[in-house]
Amino acid sequence: MTWTVMPSFDTHAQAREEFRWNLPEEFNPAVDFLRKHDDTSRTALRYEVPDGGLETYSFDDLDDASDRIAAALADLGVETGDRVGVVVPQKPQNPISHLANWKLGAVSVPLTVLFGRDALQYRLADSEAAAVVVDPSVRETIEEIREECPDLEHVIELGGAESVAGDAHAFDDLLAEYDPGIDVYDATSETPTAIMYTSGSTGPPKGVRHSHALWLGRAAAAYNYFDQGLEPGETTLWTPADWAWGAALGGTLFAAWHHGCTIVGWPRDGFDPEEAYDLMERHGVTKAFMPPTALRMLMSVDDPEERFDLDLETFASAGEPLTSEVVDWVDETFADIAINEFYGQTELNLVVGNSSSWFDTRPGSMGKPFPGYEVTVLDPETREELEAGEVGELAVKPDDRRVFFDEYWKLPEKTENKRTEDGWFLTGDLVERDDDGYCWFVSRTDDVILTSGYRVGPMEVEEAILHHPQTEQAGVVGVPDETRGEAIKAYVQPATDDYDPDALREEIRDLVRERLAEYEYPKHVAFVDELPTTTTGKIQRRSLRDGE
Repeated sequence: MTWTVMPSFDTHAQAREEFRWNLPEEFNPAVDFLRKHDDTSRTALRYEVPDGGLETYSFDDLDDASDRIAAALADLGVETGDRVGVVVPQKPQNPISHLANWKLGAVSVPLTVLFGRDALQYRLADSEAAAVVVDPSVRETIEEIREECPDLEHVIELGGAESVAGDAHAFDDLLAEYDPGIDVYDATSETPTAIMYTSGSTGPPKGVRHSHALWLGRAAAAYNYFDQGLEPGETTLWTPADWAWGAALGGTLFAAWHHGCTIVGWPRDGFDPEEAYDLMERHGVTKAFMPPTALRMLMSVDDPEERFDLDLETFASAGEPLTSEVVDWVDETFADIAINEFYGQTELNLVVGNSSSWFDTRPGSMGKPFPGYEVTVLDPETREELEAGEVGELAVKPDDRRVFFDEYWKLPEKTENKRTEDGWFLTGDLVERDDDGYCWFVSRTDDVILTSGYRVGPMEVEEAILHHPQTEQAGVVGVPDETRGEAIKAYVQPATDDYDPDALREEIRDLVRERLAEYEYPKHVAFVDELPTTTTGKIQRRSLRDGE
């Protein structure tokens, strides 16, 4: 049995004591999200078309469309276990493609349109994707890297035949050509569902392979950080975050559909706070997942409660620590809107957070463990458990192993190192836990940069910078930033003394945007004669940070 609505609990203590994972043996998320609701004719998605207009999709509409795309993929040769990339922003074709994959037993690879050529090439090649569904905005990049992705046989581009060039298949034509009624793959909670990529500090991005239980874990967490208020047919959710990211895809979009709620899709190149308020008013959004950077931008609008007729009940936020300034602003600006920070990882689901229906938010705190998880703080060296008030590495243990990741794709040693002999999964985050059970983020144990809600591995940025012929060496670190939380700063050792600093600085920024992603470009670029290195020649990023 799966949950249509999670069981509600009056107190956090009661939830921690009584909640039990109820993962079904037979489970396909496409069926769970679309077919189990009492009224499948209800609106599941309200999509604001970028050039104007509104499209609405019921659960039935999405079921029909994903059936058709699943039939098309099967006809193209996509089989059970094959990987299929999805590089689509907040458009209906994004979830339709994922649902089609699962109906076939294929594995989704969610990717953002913000990625540049290197980022897309690495992930599609590493996942051995057999097919990819792409937005027209990234089609040229896909063609550029096609030969570097030997397993990639099919590209499906959004639009009709009149706008799709080359050998790509037109998404709209496939919808029209194939019929619904596909036999849905007989899946379980342990059937592979997705490979999501996370950046690291000491190597290339790691593919994190999950099973279908992932979506139930995210839906349970969302029910908690949205204050047990995901009512079927009554709640409308929205997030400005890209649907390629775990908290947006699983913790907002698919969590909404698991609970029978409506999601708003609104693809935009940037975030305008005035437009965001207007959108939430227009659609009667009641629950919003807002990364801290978006919340700080919302703060720039004067008197939002007086100017906009909002139905908002809860802001949920994650990706970087919320400052007390943001929490206080919500409390002082809005009469009846709660703000709940939560914490999770690509590998380990959403495991710690605040829920104002259970306990008071303490500004700056990550919150307390969600039901279904145990947490502890370990000494980074000895792995011994620490007392309250001591700083150590946050470690998590699920009551049901299936809600966590299965493996790092093709990296068995790293998979093994993620967990201690006692079964604790390591997060790489240093925290302090107080006497009341609240967790407080201190820092990363590695060099990962938390900027605007994104986790950026410095090595990828350094390698992109070194593609410029005028650079000899580069070291990348995070520095404090009022809006982003952290900004990316690159220390660059030029290859020669003959260069224009201003011109080279802009060329480096443009190069990183092109090869990686818009959010990975270095806001600050400093030129140095020499970079600090270890005896083996590795960049000492700690020395760069200490010099700030």
